[in-house]
Amino acid sequence: MAGIVCARAGERTRLIYRMLVHHSGRRGEKPGFRERDFAQLLDAAHQQLGGNIVLVWDNSSHHKDALMRELLAARDRWLTVFRLPAYAPDLNPAEGVWANLKNDLGNLAACTIDALAELARTRLKKMQYRPELLDGFIAETGHTLAPP
Repeated sequence: MAGIVCARAGERTRLIYRMLVHHSGRRGEKPGFRERDFAQLLDAAHQQLGGNIVLVWDNSSHHKDALMRELLAARDRWLTVFRLPAYAPDLNPAEGVWANLKNDLGNLAACTIDALAELARTRLKKMQYRPELLDGFIAETGHTLAPP
């Protein structure tokens, strides 16, 4: 999963996410997000938000390698990137999303990876309709990014 918590003055806070489901042993399935997947997520956010984006990003190796720098540079007209310190999950609002999701899924028993993915999608969709929860994830970071 990859997700972005988006705040814009005068609008509700949003969660934009993407999920890849990997089935062990299936050929051709990506085991995880790659640079182009992150770029597509940013493109989707740009389209949904309808304006320039200031991205505050953690230091995942996929976020800072040569291909990602190239993909980000191609979007420099509408994208400005700031990096969080090397290990700072407490400064990343998306960490609140993942912690909340894990907490919700902790007491459920999914029989298959597809069932688990569907449960996760349902929980994330519910979060998208709770801007006050998303505002709380931003507030937990100590940032003042939450819309007034």
